[in-house]
Amino acid sequence: MNPAREAYVLGRRASLPEVFRSIAVPRSPHFWRKLGAFSGPGYLVAVGYMDPGNWATDLAGGSSFGYTLLSVILLSNIMAIVLQSLAARLGIVTGRDLAQACRDAYNRPVGLALWVLCELAIVACDLAEVIGTAIALQLLFGIPLVWGVCLTALDVLLILLLQQRGFRKLEAFIVALLLIIAGCFAFELFLSQPVIGDVLRGFVPSTEVVANPAMLYIAIGILGATVMPHNLYLHSAIVQTRAFDRSDAGKREAVRFATLDSTIALMLALFINAAILILAASTFHVAGRSDVAEIQDAYQLLTPMLGVTAASTLFAVALLASGQNSTITATLAGQIVMEGFLNIRLPGWLRRLITRLLAIIPAVAVAALYGESGTAKLLVLSQVVLSMQLPFAVIPLVQFTSDRAKMGGFANPLWLKWGAWLIAAIIVCLNLKLLADVAGIT
Repeated sequence: MNPAREAYVLGRRASLPEVFRSIAVPRSPHFWRKLGAFSGPGYLVAVGYMDPGNWATDLAGGSSFGYTLLSVILLSNIMAIVLQSLAARLGIVTGRDLAQACRDAYNRPVGLALWVLCELAIVACDLAEVIGTAIALQLLFGIPLVWGVCLTALDVLLILLLQQRGFRKLEAFIVALLLIIAGCFAFELFLSQPVIGDVLRGFVPSTEVVANPAMLYIAIGILGATVMPHNLYLHSAIVQTRAFDRSDAGKREAVRFATLDSTIALMLALFINAAILILAASTFHVAGRSDVAEIQDAYQLLTPMLGVTAASTLFAVALLASGQNSTITATLAGQIVMEGFLNIRLPGWLRRLITRLLAIIPAVAVAALYGESGTAKLLVLSQVVLSMQLPFAVIPLVQFTSDRAKMGGFANPLWLKWGAWLIAAIIVCLNLKLLADVAGIT
């Protein structure tokens, strides 16, 4: 039987049916062969943790506050590892992605409300990718910002081409771009020569993050840029591309390898996010340039301050790779969310075009009216919007994976259940604190 038809036999629509259970898992007990078969989805998820929105918040945090917000990046990454492992567990055990599970569990008004909120998060994410790609095109080729924003509509063709070549090829393309980004920042850190002791102290949490409203705003932006709500929907679906054994033992093995895959990939994301903030702190903050919050300013200053011409070019190349990577995963997430919540399917190109146009319109308007400074502020704001949507994805995820009726013996053990609820509570409290500060409540 065609694997994509298995779910239909059970009376349910498969998640991403065109690639459902399309990647074989070897029956060999060899650890590395199994890990290789399961590796891939974690890197697609990791893309969302290092998209252009991260750049804006990390640059602003590093130049304004030095290494202090490294602790927020570390905390966000730990949260991400836990939450993504839960998303993978849900998809593998139940055969349902998070959007489908929400449609099954909640009444229609609640489901529609969650869908609208998730769509807003995807548009906010896509907005960051549009602006980031447009900035990279401007820096590398001198294309005006407004025209660069419009050109991002053409990446629909890139996505269609990749999808036609198979899901494994798409994963390989993503990993290749991630290695380019990591290589660029490894070189930048070598040039900036940060003080290791200061960097390590930055990973120690400080109460100043919560006490200082300006720092908290950037911190929540980092949280929104790191733990992305649409990534939870994405991961719960793409782990189902593996044709693992559906027995309890097979599911247990799949959960273990999927968690290992995403943990390794997210450690790469931690390196890249931390590298951006460390670069900003060691290059700009120590020189008294605490005003560098825009990607364009960072590009212009890196070469004269580091004394190497390639520093600025590699920075822009990494930004372009980041934007292209993120646009692919946002497309898949948009498809999963719409199909899961509404149980309808649109052609991939149409779904992508709708999402991209919703992001292009505000980006063009801001670029035309306010220029570079306006797009930089819009970039940070998009990450705060993402953070505000996060509880509406995290709470259902923790609820479902802790439910023994739904998960059976794979339900979260007590320590993981309470740890996940603690993460959800931290996210909610940080968002409430931000709302209070924005409203002027002390």
